[in-house]
Amino acid sequence: MRTRIVYLLLWAVLGAKAQETRPWEQYLNEVMTQDDLESSSWEETYELLCELEQHPLDINRATRERLEELPFLSAQQIEGIMEYLWRYGRMESKAELQMIRALDYAQRRLLAYFVTVGEEPADSLPRLKDIAKYGKSELMAYGRVPFYERKGDREGYLGPPYRHWLRYQFTYGEQVKLGLVGAQDAGEPFFANSNRTGYDYYSLYLQLRNLGRVESLVLGNYRVSMGMGLVMNNSFALGKMMMLQNLGRSTYTLRAHSSRSEGSLLGAGATIDMGRDLKWTAFVSYKPADATLNKDGTVATILTTGYHRTQAEMAKKHNLHVLKTGGSLRYAPGGFHLALNGLYTHLDRPLRPNTNSLYRRHYPQGSDFMNLSLDYGYASPRVALNGETAVDQQGHLATINAVSLRLSDAVSLMALQRFYASRYTSLDAQSYSDGGKVQNESGVYLGLNWQPSQALRLSAYTDYAYFAWARYQVSQSSYAWDNMLQAAWQKRNWTISGRYRFRVRQKDGADKKTLDTYVEHRGRLSVNYGREQGLGGRVQLDGGFSPRSEVGGVRSDEWGAMVSGTLAYTHSWLRLNGGLGYFHTDGYNSRVYLYEQGPLYTYSSLQLYGEGLRYWLMARVSLGRNLTLTAKAGVTDYRDRQTIGSGNQQIDGSSQTDLDLQVRWKF
Repeated sequence: MRTRIVYLLLWAVLGAKAQETRPWEQYLNEVMTQDDLESSSWEETYELLCELEQHPLDINRATRERLEELPFLSAQQIEGIMEYLWRYGRMESKAELQMIRALDYAQRRLLAYFVTVGEEPADSLPRLKDIAKYGKSELMAYGRVPFYERKGDREGYLGPPYRHWLRYQFTYGEQVKLGLVGAQDAGEPFFANSNRTGYDYYSLYLQLRNLGRVESLVLGNYRVSMGMGLVMNNSFALGKMMMLQNLGRSTYTLRAHSSRSEGSLLGAGATIDMGRDLKWTAFVSYKPADATLNKDGTVATILTTGYHRTQAEMAKKHNLHVLKTGGSLRYAPGGFHLALNGLYTHLDRPLRPNTNSLYRRHYPQGSDFMNLSLDYGYASPRVALNGETAVDQQGHLATINAVSLRLSDAVSLMALQRFYASRYTSLDAQSYSDGGKVQNESGVYLGLNWQPSQALRLSAYTDYAYFAWARYQVSQSSYAWDNMLQAAWQKRNWTISGRYRFRVRQKDGADKKTLDTYVEHRGRLSVNYGREQGLGGRVQLDGGFSPRSEVGGVRSDEWGAMVSGTLAYTHSWLRLNGGLGYFHTDGYNSRVYLYEQGPLYTYSSLQLYGEGLRYWLMARVSLGRNLTLTAKAGVTDYRDRQTIGSGNQQIDGSSQTDLDLQVRWKF
């Protein structure tokens, strides 16, 4: 099978018509860093972009809140779009995006994939007869077949080794969205054990939009984002390069949860336009959660992995029930906005984590949690100010503030300051940070976007973070310093891009009394060639160097590199995509990351270390206009080991092969 894949890749290289990765997927590859790829929240960002591509926004009807669902737009760009619509009325085609000076070429190209220019719909809910007659349905099924056996498949896992999910969605324009998602991880029981209703996870949702004063109404599973995330943000991720793209803006989104990740709310929510630039969002949720319990029945840890493969994992399923209610009152005249955000959380079992370790001393504790914040800002096509200041029920403070300046059509600058008290607690906060938490961090971030010519774009940031309290593997105050420079040159069908990242971190030394400083260098160089018709592809080189890294208790230099390439072949009803990469690293600290294309709504990011090959081939066949079949075979061959993974995930072999299958039917 592996030989056939290689032959097909060579055939694609020599074949006729090819088309490279869609621009928004290339955008993800450009802005994702090592930290982003290690974060599970990026899967939600990917699925959101997939959903928006399949169901684009009507730009003539889009509010600021709807445009804020696009993570790559800055506050100035959103304000520029709103000002254009106010001055000149509705757009007649996407070509008018060229008239908005706040959008550069790359942003206009991206935006064209996620917006449409539709007819004027009614402001009231249409008749049920019209919804049933003109609505569109989509049914999608996916499964992954492993060509290997894990240790848990032989002993330990309760279910079959296949990962699979089913997704149905009904839409009527932008006004109605109704759907059901069922998902199963490999090893989880199906119609057995505690999953007697079939799938391990279900998401049922209904969203209605543009119903007069009711901008949005959601029932079932949904997600909420308020301000800059100090109180609540379970929407998209806020990585360092992403922050430079959207220039630190705030977001207010209330949307149905149509993905398979389990970090959603379950209940009801609504956004109401109260007139005079005042909007009110309110929501309530009550749902079960997984938890590890102490001997006295209190909660030691709230779990978010969603795995229920073994008896031990199944015993932690739905041990806790969580009530969440809150909302936002937002006043936004013109480019100004001022909002009061609040969230109350109640757990039916008290949270009592083990706080013996110094870095866990300020973990959240108790049954009831309250967070309030004031979100404020101003945006014009040239200047944007955004900030949020929050307190928890004990009065501990968290604040984040950003200013961005568009000095010209070619240059924009931003600065971001944050201070998160060591004792500040919020169960749902997700905002910009170096340490991954809205707690125990203060710092300054400076960023630059410069386009000296139409073909050349430069981006850079520097970020300094100070941690006043202990952290994991750091028993005292410490700091981190992160820097990146990225350049992209685009001329006709060619794009050449490169990035360099320099990072400094501190960790406990061997004596646990002093701190050792760890330095990391990472770089990337890629060359893309693609057009709508003709040959296209990408070659990419990734490398990393960690001087004096710790390997097996001994500190030494670590090197790592990967060279990879992708190709695509398109012929009317058939599309072939393939990739091939060779990696060689000295150890885990010099690991490399690879983002791959996959079937629709299937995020694929690999973390690789050691020595080996990664190759894959994906075929997409369209049978008419309504039925699409997709298959992807991927192989990872290691040359430095006889087993892969550990524990129940251990594979007794040096190769790992997976086959992904997907069926999509529109009707």
